[in-house]
Amino acid sequence: MSETSPRLFIVSPHFDDAVFSCGALLAAHPDAAVCTVFAAPPEHAMHTDWDERSGFADAHEAIHQRTLEDNLALEVLDAIPLRMPFRDSQYADSPSISQMAAALEETIYRTTANTLLMPLGLHHDDHARVFEACCEILPRLTHLDWFGYEEAIHRRAPGAVQARLADLAQRGIVATPATPSASHTIDMQRRAQLKREAVNAYASQLRAFGPGNYDDVFATERYWQLSVGRRSAKSTRK
Repeated sequence: MSETSPRLFIVSPHFDDAVFSCGALLAAHPDAAVCTVFAAPPEHAMHTDWDERSGFADAHEAIHQRTLEDNLALEVLDAIPLRMPFRDSQYADSPSISQMAAALEETIYRTTANTLLMPLGLHHDDHARVFEACCEILPRLTHLDWFGYEEAIHRRAPGAVQARLADLAQRGIVATPATPSASHTIDMQRRAQLKREAVNAYASQLRAFGPGNYDDVFATERYWQLSVGRRSAKSTRK
């Protein structure tokens, strides 16, 4: 990879979100880092509806198998897995936004990333909390090129994207439709093929969603370049 090409760092709330939402982009960026925030199992054995729908007997089996699925998917895309020690909300664990922000910031500094992609935090509570953590560190890491990605499946929730864009504006963050430039010459058909192969690695999650309920992962990926701008007079007025 050349020194001038983007070195992607993608923040993924769960194991599958980066590939489901950005898989074609990852295919054009070998050696991108994918950082999964909620990657840890609960301390004690427990059962959840989602894990049961995914075909698992308990949460520990779920995290173990989902990690293997993630390894396989990222290997297809030549991406580097990074995992944080937080548990998602289905396991009744709630790290603070500041805890997640501090851990993310430290992890980013240990990489050579110059382009960071964060979820827009659509529809799902875990996604929204990761979005908040990223918003906390964005003003401190303005030397990076920041992009928000629309999370596949969740972006279909009526009004979710529009509400988030309005929210970003209130925070003084300017969102402009844009896609990070590719660092590797690969045609769109090959990107789509690699993404489909990577998506299929998450067999347990596709099982839980059910046939026909995850078609959006194969639709066009959408990104927004993010930059810190001036807050509106209304938002800064005391």
